[in-house]
Amino acid sequence: MKRLLREHGFSAKLFESGNALLDHGDFSNASCLVLDINLNDCSGIAVGQQLAAQGVKVAVVYITGNDSSLNRSAAIRSGCIAYLTKPFSAESFIESIERACAGVA
Repeated sequence: MKRLLREHGFSAKLFESGNALLDHGDFSNASCLVLDINLNDCSGIAVGQQLAAQGVKVAVVYITGNDSSLNRSAAIRSGCIAYLTKPFSAESFIESIERACAGVA
């Protein structure tokens, strides 16, 4: 994903875990967050909700290999810009990132 984003002119920073992202603290230069719903240490949706509760206002794209109506509903309720199920095309991923960075829902 990082390589794909860079190929399309985006800079990307990867985090080892949801907790590492939460500990990062500085989201002033972030245009978009890509969160897997099933992280090793926690739920990507919970991470997105915690960031929102902390006042972080960054567009979120959720990705998942375990689609379910519960996950999809929770992601949509959280206000995500996109919800992509694996495998997804590079084109749909980049289109979602472009919408997120443009502030278009």
